[in-house]
Amino acid sequence: MIPPGTKIREGRTDIIVPEDHSSHGPGTIKGTVFFNEQMAFNRDVSVMLLRAVGRDMTVADAMAATGSRSVRIANEVPGTQVTANDISADAVSYINANIELNGLANCVSSNMNMHSLFAEHAYDYVDLDPFGSPVPFVQSAIRGCRRKGILAVTATDTAPLAGAHAVKCRRRYQSEPVRGYMCHEGGLRILMCSIARELAKFDRGMKPMLSFYADHYFRTYIRIEEGAEAADRALQKLGYMQYDMDTLARSVSYDKDREHPYGPFWLGPLHDGEFLSRMDPSGLAEEKRASKYLGLWRGEIDTEVFVYDMSELSSHLKMSPPKIDDFMVFLNEHGHAAKSHVCPSSFKTDIALEDLLPLYREFSPDSRPAQSI
Repeated sequence: MIPPGTKIREGRTDIIVPEDHSSHGPGTIKGTVFFNEQMAFNRDVSVMLLRAVGRDMTVADAMAATGSRSVRIANEVPGTQVTANDISADAVSYINANIELNGLANCVSSNMNMHSLFAEHAYDYVDLDPFGSPVPFVQSAIRGCRRKGILAVTATDTAPLAGAHAVKCRRRYQSEPVRGYMCHEGGLRILMCSIARELAKFDRGMKPMLSFYADHYFRTYIRIEEGAEAADRALQKLGYMQYDMDTLARSVSYDKDREHPYGPFWLGPLHDGEFLSRMDPSGLAEEKRASKYLGLWRGEIDTEVFVYDMSELSSHLKMSPPKIDDFMVFLNEHGHAAKSHVCPSSFKTDIALEDLLPLYREFSPDSRPAQSI
């Protein structure tokens, strides 16, 4: 029986979704089955990443809702065997309709509590994309990952992770969030820190493949590494940060002290550069956007959490901001700098703050004579 709804096309896949669904922002639950059109990019990245893995894989979409991600993976990633799971019987009716709509022999529905599913079965790739915080579900998702599997986690509770609700962040993630212009990368790294600590309880470590902030959510894909030594290596990449919004000073420490009150954060890489080089956005629903982000991920400086923002520097120096692309060219004459994906006006650089501020002052339009017309 086909459930009530409307048919859309996303990427190369047709999907039946509820007529009344979210199309902008973080989305709200409407009816009994959730679907958010704006998360098409999120689903695009899953397809792009799994295509780059380039091998046969068993896949579990733990909280599949309409099965939009599940059927896209099954339809658009060769060699996948997909289990689309949801605890809601109403959701499973959409999943079954979408499997049938696309004629997928490599996708099956499952109507289980995800904790029960992963107590009984394990997969090469586990996708955890809950409504809100992933914290209550991460341990079960880890159990559901086979040896050296891939775990993908989304967090839409951006306000706690980015420090707007600091008390909630401390309670959920046992971490002190950072505010200001570094809040989004800080939130992403708190999420990754939380996953690393959960993995360590199972004597497992992690190697990030791709981690990012977009729209209203944080998302990380990690390859699991096995053994106590791998767990210890991951824990050694957790640390703390100091950030003074008055002076713009920032630094990190792998030991908590009074000078470094924020964190802990994951201080290791966000991405695997070699893996990113194999990702291809062709044929995705939002191909242009995926290509743009892929370029930013490949180019950004992937170290620690020293994100600067053009507005931050301009406000501090009381000067007008230059164009960020021109400024990156200028900075690369004095060190290494690249734009960050977390915000169009943010960047990272290995140039020390005491040298960065004079360079910004020198390059600001306020410091250069106006060109005659």
